Amino acid sequence: MTNQIPYFDNRFRIDAQLDEVTLLFYHRNGAQPVILVRPDGSKLNINNYPVDKVQWFDDSTFDMIKIKSPMIGPWQVIGEVQPNSKIMVVSEINLVVTPLPEIILQGETLKMSGRLFNGDMAIDNPSFKDVLMLDVDFFSTNNSAFDNFGAAPVKLSSFRDDGRDLDEHANDSKFTGEFELDFAPGEWQPIYIVKMPMATRELRQKPVVVHKNPVTVSVTTSQNINGAHVVTFTIDDTLVKADSILIQGNVTFPDRQVQPFTVKHEKGLKRSHEIAYTEPGVHRIETGIYGDTINGREFRAKLSEFTFNVERTANEDISALNIDNSNLTLAEQKAQAIAFAAQEAEKRVQELAKAKAEQAAKIAQKEKETLIYIVGGNTLVIVIAAVMFVFIRRKKKK
Repeated sequence: MTNQIPYFDNRFRIDAQLDEVTLLFYHRNGAQPVILVRPDGSKLNINNYPVDKVQWFDDSTFDMIKIKSPMIGPWQVIGEVQPNSKIMVVSEINLVVTPLPEIILQGETLKMSGRLFNGDMAIDNPSFKDVLMLDVDFFSTNNSAFDNFGAAPVKLSSFRDDGRDLDEHANDSKFTGEFELDFAPGEWQPIYIVKMPMATRELRQKPVVVHKNPVTVSVTTSQNINGAHVVTFTIDDTLVKADSILIQGNVTFPDRQVQPFTVKHEKGLKRSHEIAYTEPGVHRIETGIYGDTINGREFRAKLSEFTFNVERTANEDISALNIDNSNLTLAEQKAQAIAFAAQEAEKRVQELAKAKAEQAAKIAQKEKETLIYIVGGNTLVIVIAAVMFVFIRRKKKK
């Protein structure tokens, strides 16, 4: 079976009874939809066709028309049809892709290329890419032995044929997909989805295992203003060649300044990098790794962002802000002044609260002493009155 019907001078012929035919006509951007004239002279257009036998998709640059059991004989199309239009007998759209690598790592960026086939025939019309979308999704196999058990599907990328990024040549009918595996490691099934205006195909590959990133990060912080924080990168060489690993990244300091770094090639399972102490606060490290897997494939991958916090020491004080600021910009000087004023205000609030507490304590003590004096005086008066009462009674009896 061929996948194309000869088309010439806005005319084509259907010679055999077909179960279904899909007609694809390209036209000038914004032009009116085409009109089809059947062999018996009757017409089909976007506003008049039997919905039980015809599906019509009208786009700004093409018309895609699917017809069940089309009439045998000569057909004609009326409209501003471009010469690259194709009349296709669509049997089955297939995407043939390069297989995924045997070893796949978390955080890795992969390139995949593929070609579209209609039945056994390659689709070599570059304009066909405007008619469809090619997506790749990863679905968890829900294998409880892996970390991604129960994970939601991940939409990774769309295939492209535009000569950008990893696509080598535009409009060569070779589609390229680029995607980053920035999700949980585990067992996943790649599913390639071909979406056309009137049909969707799902093409499934066998499940693959995305392994944990082979590099982990740790840090030993310093509280010495003249010291440095030591970041350690530890390599698991189960799936990669440790001596091939190159590490590059960026450190974002608490004041949001960014400093790039590179860890040179070394032997062994550990690499280290020193980050100068600048100030307390949260530091963020973004890291890319480059190397070879144990089977010799070169790879590049990203690590998840690593953060660490440098605590402020107890003996650090506000006076640290009163340093020479002659090298600071006006905005930085203002920010420093605002920070200093805020700390001074906080200090005054604390001192005022302490003074109020001390004053309240003194007042409470005075009130307590006054109460003791009052109670003692009243008690003394009562005792004296009692003594006098007894004395007077005894004198009267005599």
